[in-house]
Amino acid sequence: MKYQRKMLGRILVDMGAITAAEIDIVLEKLQVTGKNFGDTGVIEKLFTEEQLAQALAIQFQYEYVDLSDQVLDQELLALLPSGVPMKYNLVPLDKTDDRLTVAIANPTDVIALDNLELQLGLKLELKIAAKGQIERLIERGAGSQRVLREASEDFKLQLIKETDKGDEVLSIEKLTADTSPIIRLIDSTLFDALNKRASDIHIEATGEGVVIKYRVDGVLYQATETIDARFQSPIISRIKVMSELDISERRIPQDGRFKVRMGTKSIDFRVSIMPTIFGEDAVIRILDKESIAADMKGLTLEVLGFAERERTRMRSRIREPYGMVLVTGPTGSGKTTTLYAALSEINSEEEKVVTIEDPVEYQVKGVVQIPVNEKKGLTFAKGLRSILRHDPDKIMVGEIRDPETAQIAVQSALTGHLVFTTVHANNVFDVLGRFLHMGIDPYNFVSCLNCVLAQRLVRKLCPHCKEPVTHPPELLSQYGLTEEQCADANFHDANGCKECNGLGYAGRSAIVELLEMTDEIRERIADKSPISELKKLARENGTLFLRESALEKVLLGETTFREIDRVTFAEN
Repeated sequence: MKYQRKMLGRILVDMGAITAAEIDIVLEKLQVTGKNFGDTGVIEKLFTEEQLAQALAIQFQYEYVDLSDQVLDQELLALLPSGVPMKYNLVPLDKTDDRLTVAIANPTDVIALDNLELQLGLKLELKIAAKGQIERLIERGAGSQRVLREASEDFKLQLIKETDKGDEVLSIEKLTADTSPIIRLIDSTLFDALNKRASDIHIEATGEGVVIKYRVDGVLYQATETIDARFQSPIISRIKVMSELDISERRIPQDGRFKVRMGTKSIDFRVSIMPTIFGEDAVIRILDKESIAADMKGLTLEVLGFAERERTRMRSRIREPYGMVLVTGPTGSGKTTTLYAALSEINSEEEKVVTIEDPVEYQVKGVVQIPVNEKKGLTFAKGLRSILRHDPDKIMVGEIRDPETAQIAVQSALTGHLVFTTVHANNVFDVLGRFLHMGIDPYNFVSCLNCVLAQRLVRKLCPHCKEPVTHPPELLSQYGLTEEQCADANFHDANGCKECNGLGYAGRSAIVELLEMTDEIRERIADKSPISELKKLARENGTLFLRESALEKVLLGETTFREIDRVTFAEN
């Protein structure tokens, strides 16, 4: 008996996707749209792409597949000629000796599928999936490969040279025509790193070859397969040419910078070259000021991840008329971002805000920003002295590195200015020692200090693939957590998905310990009381230490125990 194919509209009615009356609505509309029944129904929002795919699977007796959690197999993708997935709107799922299983959205285009079988020399086994899911999978799964390929073939980054007359486009390709594949490799690497939100690109020479890594959310991961070692020297030479460094010098470190124009956007890159036993390594810091400016809009302490208790305490201190707000932590812990969030919350047209930084990473409307230029003699100390003659109300000093800058900053805070600044130290109490070792008078220092904020950044679990987990009591006791603390805990973990590039984390959140300066704490510091006493007093005044702040994020399901172990350690 010959199989009688059921009408698509009837199948959708049987599925409960539409009513019988809505079939007529679709039939009327398709006269206008000029499309088929299924596409017209989706356009009119009478049923979804997923429901259409399920109905087509029933109609043509194929299996329906849900691709929402599917990750594209790069090896299978490599079997297909370039452009085939996009042209035929399909993705490969599996392969046996002579058979390729693919997910398609439209099983009616028989001629195109027959042509594809001839082209591949394989029998196609069809499964049906939603059109949008296939397109997203091609875009995300093949996106990186496609972007790199397009960048290699067509994409050109315009290298910019800054001159006295403005920016001038350089044509390095003409100077180094023999290394054009290397130019394409570097261009595509820069482009891919920007797409993946990388903050740094590491190009490392190893015994096996050249390894390219990206730092995303503070953690390194390998971006490509290892490149043959013979390309190491041309890659480094290309980066040196872009940065206007000495190509012939390979025995000493070199630092430089370059700027590229990508479309209408200009992006700054800082370069550091270092000789190693296998050749030279390069680290490229990405300063995408336009993206940063977009992130700066609406930047508040909430956005950074401050807990409500810390937000309230911090805001009361940054609104004081004068004094010093000090933020401390290692490189890359978000100190400058926190200061800008604080500045943006209190910035008004009634007051003059001046900053001095190295370099100016964020551009903020209404704030006078001065870049340090040590080669020309503009240091933090010299710039800070000039700022004081510009009648400021609030001053931000990017970093205190030397006794002279520290002395001027303290004097500024004592003479009626509100000073925001950072210093490298591990916690709020180490800061005190740093300033005293710089020869600052302890009484003056504690008198001007409003608060000290120590900060770290922990990665947040990816919202797309995180799922609830339970932890054994032994593990919880290792972290000093009691049953009462864990009663309402919301523990989560993540295995990684296409949205987070398989990392399991997306974005970062601040953990902080905030020491507010009270008269009693000032007296104890001036009397050089032991740190243990200061810690006890700080806790009584509401200070939550870094480890405790990090554990709070775990209890809320925002991050994991292994992540907080990466950035904090247990207090004694």
